[in-house]
Amino acid sequence: MEDFPVSVDFLKQVPLPSNLFFLTYLLLFLQHEEANSEEVKVIGPGESILAIVGEEVDFPCQLSPLLDAEDMEIHWFQSQPSDVVHLYKGRQELFDRQMAQFQNRTKLVTTEISSGKVVLLLRSVVPSDEGLYGCSFLSNNFSGEAIWELEVAGLGSDPHIYIEGFKEGGIQMRCTSNGWYPKPKVQWRDHQGQCLPLESEVITQDVKGLFNLETSVVVQGEAHRNMSCSIQSPLLIQKKEFVVQIADVFLPGTSPWKSAFLGTLVALPLLLALLAMLALYYLHKQQQSQEKLKKQTKKEQGKLTAQLKKLQTELDWRRTEGQAEWRAAQQYAVDVTLDATTAHPSLEVSKDAKSVSSRPAVPILADGCPQRFTEQTCVLSRERFSTGRHYWEVHVGRRSRWFLGACLATVQRSGPARLSPAGGYWVMGLWNSCEYFVLDPHRVALTLRVPPRRVGIFLDCEAGKLSFFNVSDGSHIFTFTDTFSGALCAYFRPRAHDGGEHPDPLTICSWPARGTCIPEENDLDCLLQPYDPLDTDLGLW
Repeated sequence: MEDFPVSVDFLKQVPLPSNLFFLTYLLLFLQHEEANSEEVKVIGPGESILAIVGEEVDFPCQLSPLLDAEDMEIHWFQSQPSDVVHLYKGRQELFDRQMAQFQNRTKLVTTEISSGKVVLLLRSVVPSDEGLYGCSFLSNNFSGEAIWELEVAGLGSDPHIYIEGFKEGGIQMRCTSNGWYPKPKVQWRDHQGQCLPLESEVITQDVKGLFNLETSVVVQGEAHRNMSCSIQSPLLIQKKEFVVQIADVFLPGTSPWKSAFLGTLVALPLLLALLAMLALYYLHKQQQSQEKLKKQTKKEQGKLTAQLKKLQTELDWRRTEGQAEWRAAQQYAVDVTLDATTAHPSLEVSKDAKSVSSRPAVPILADGCPQRFTEQTCVLSRERFSTGRHYWEVHVGRRSRWFLGACLATVQRSGPARLSPAGGYWVMGLWNSCEYFVLDPHRVALTLRVPPRRVGIFLDCEAGKLSFFNVSDGSHIFTFTDTFSGALCAYFRPRAHDGGEHPDPLTICSWPARGTCIPEENDLDCLLQPYDPLDTDLGLW
């Protein structure tokens, strides 16, 4: 707001009605400037997004509070504003400033632009797309931007193992695979699962930025039984492995039949000639049967191709439906905070009641709060949900263990309990960095294409549903369907210090909610939750 001088003598020289008019105008001007000073934020996808090579990734951006952005300039960029990924200006898309690597690969979705929401789709992701991205909104009285990181991962081809020959009293074996990103990790293991030392390892990067590898080992003694070559990307859960077994007779100096084997090698040309004659004899007889088999195989291949197309269509439909369901749930976003009075003594809740983490040492608390969890290392939300629809997101980072979901506000606060719907818990968990599961009522393993860095949770009280979404790729993970017998609380369990490389806290993500959650009558009471230290069915404690 601009400062300008107002002279008292000047006001004395002006008649009283003019003074009143001037003061009224000044008051309205100050109120207008104060109203415009309300902070408007640009909210992007989050801290990081993981995309798969060759697939599509979404870059959603929106204003908070929600404003009409049709007449604004919206600009997506990479690393710095001059590196234009996509530009919207004057109610149209401008492509003359777009970087060459993004041409014909972007699509702007403006169906909700009047509410300040836009989504940029980037197709056919390549390794060079990795890096920092941002989106900015610009108008006559506002400018702001949001920054995030795009991580790219590529799952390469199945490994192939070749036997090169004898070397240093053993057998030299070579393993190759192509199309990985980022640089993968490769391991040779023997039949006991022990890692074998590499003889050589060559990893090269092609023109597309993908890594190709070739590695070899020399196998000696009994290490050849069930030899395996496994390759894994550092960003993905999946790994690819190939297992091969070599007979003892091929190892020099290990078999009493070595002399007989060498004699067989001398007579090998004669054996090959005999086998060739037998093959020609049977070839004539089998030619007719092979023609018939080819026709039958072609017919079966046609049926299989049709079935595969049908399955692919169904998978694409399910993925589209899951993303649509996730985007629809976001309109019910609410502000969720943690109730520190329910937290187990080993947990530490942040001052803004948005994050919870494990303490290195458990303090001794003597507050006697009946709502505090004394055994189970978890914390509940202050909000209670008994009606309506509610959505919130939790940043889990790269923690190796956590539990999220909802539970009844009236669950027991001490003693053993089972984290299943029968006990009043509807939760999803991660164990050992890669084992995702739910209890419904028994343990059900979940398969995720992309490990989530942020998890979305949608509660529909009337429909009796609690759904989990992978915000990293917009996919649906799992939905509980049940009848809730009372008010629910959001449930957070970061687990105790697991010794992992990424002991990140569980953080509730800020979200421009359209509706507010009205706390119930006993919203400020201390609440606790049970713990099951030795649940053999769960197999985690």
